[in-house]
Amino acid sequence: MASNLPVLAGEGNLSSYLAEIRRFPMLAPEEEFMLAKRWREQGDVEAAHRLVTSHLRLVAKIAMGYRGYGMPLNELISEGNVGMMQAVKRFDPDRGFRLATYAMWWIRASIQEYILHSWSQVKMGTTAAQKKLFFNLRKMKGQMQAIDDGDLSAEHVTKIATELDVPEADVISMNQRLSGGDRSLNAPVRADAEGEWQDWLVDEHDNQEVAFADNEEMTKRRKLLEGAMSGLNERERLILAERRLRDDPTTLEDLSQRFKISRERVRQIEVRAFDKLQKAIRNAAIEQRLTPVN
Repeated sequence: MASNLPVLAGEGNLSSYLAEIRRFPMLAPEEEFMLAKRWREQGDVEAAHRLVTSHLRLVAKIAMGYRGYGMPLNELISEGNVGMMQAVKRFDPDRGFRLATYAMWWIRASIQEYILHSWSQVKMGTTAAQKKLFFNLRKMKGQMQAIDDGDLSAEHVTKIATELDVPEADVISMNQRLSGGDRSLNAPVRADAEGEWQDWLVDEHDNQEVAFADNEEMTKRRKLLEGAMSGLNERERLILAERRLRDDPTTLEDLSQRFKISRERVRQIEVRAFDKLQKAIRNAAIEQRLTPVN
């Protein structure tokens, strides 16, 4: 569905994008209800597409309200469209309210999550209170006519902390983050130096040699296991797989009913099969080490 939606290529194309999404008609309540029923009960993709496209203007309006966070508008709208599709996917028309009312939460949540993950200065927006502070601080500073201030006055800090029910230290810290701006990692460490800040970043990922070695080791272990399993009879393989190779092991009772034997007999077969498996893997590993490489 996402591939069939209009795309905002850049800020300069905003007018043409808005004109394009206005071509999609708004839906009357009865039509919206029937389309939602068709999608929910029949999986009608065309109905879902009409529900999404009829609300693209709502997405654009909400996205424009987040332009003050330094994110490209086309990316905000794109994330909002994702939220809109999630809303349509989960919308239940029988609850009696309009899709727009329900979708607004999903659109805002999708955009806010994108901003929090993308804005490099914000590394603390994880709790509900911190998110609330992040997305309300600019608005409250504007209401206080302190939007251009660097450090907030003690009076402003106290007022914001009280209204948002957060510690004053969090208000001061978040304001410093929002006022600091991003810095490029390509900037030189010093004016007279050739090195850049990114040169000091540590790559925490395994290098290619380590990844290749791990993959090779995993492949060897998988082949040893497969070879050892082939030495078991069918009942032993099934019981061992159900008891030892599943994240949620099957109970002895269930297996006893499936194979028409006692639980104790199932346990004995499991133990015997596991012992045979260990010996087979150990012998195969020794044989591999002793086999000369051609």
